[in-house]
Amino acid sequence: MGDDPGTTGRAPGGQGPDPIRALIVDDHALFRRGLEMVLDTDDGIEVVGEASDGAEAVERAGQSLPDVVLMDIRMPKSSGIEACRAVKEVAPSTKIVMLTISDEEEDLFEAIRAGASGYLLKDIPLDEVADVVRAVHGGQSLINPSMAAKLLTEFAALAQRDEEERTQQVPAPRLTEREIEVLKLVARGMNNRDIAKELFISENTVKNHVRNILEKLQIHSRMEAVMIAVRENLIEFS
Repeated sequence: MGDDPGTTGRAPGGQGPDPIRALIVDDHALFRRGLEMVLDTDDGIEVVGEASDGAEAVERAGQSLPDVVLMDIRMPKSSGIEACRAVKEVAPSTKIVMLTISDEEEDLFEAIRAGASGYLLKDIPLDEVADVVRAVHGGQSLINPSMAAKLLTEFAALAQRDEEERTQQVPAPRLTEREIEVLKLVARGMNNRDIAKELFISENTVKNHVRNILEKLQIHSRMEAVMIAVRENLIEFS
């Protein structure tokens, strides 16, 4: 059959035949257009829609079932955090990245609790957005390195606030020493490649450890794993 000229828009090589389906949500049309223009130049990503507020985002997500949603945190009608929770209801496998000008600890923490897989400030260079979409689609959780410490501070505060509820919680399954090492590095905002270098193991091994951690804790997000680890005193803060 030879080469089919109709497949030129598909993702190359090892990424598989189907492009990553992305939905853009922001109440500023110019910002949406900028993201769309950047992502449209990447053959491995297809923009399947856009929305200008949280309520519209949920509707669009239910219609298009995107792989990744890039979502502003402050929007009319329904905030990005409220929309994040609702999108996870209608499209559970969708990965959500919050793009925001806010570096407030509470916003960051609530976004992670709502199911976001990433939280990046809007000053991220536009030419890095496609890499963000691919990384999150591939299972990574992304956060600005400068905000990792804030996230851990908020997790520590959560652990204290939830202390009285711990008797009602099912104890977290026991993690191995290596899994706890990996989890500590995840908590510092490190990606799989950096964790592999830090522990002198392969990136594949890191992925296996992360998958085992999520399975043991019966959760879907690396950040949720950090929250549980703090609550169960698997990670200590000085």
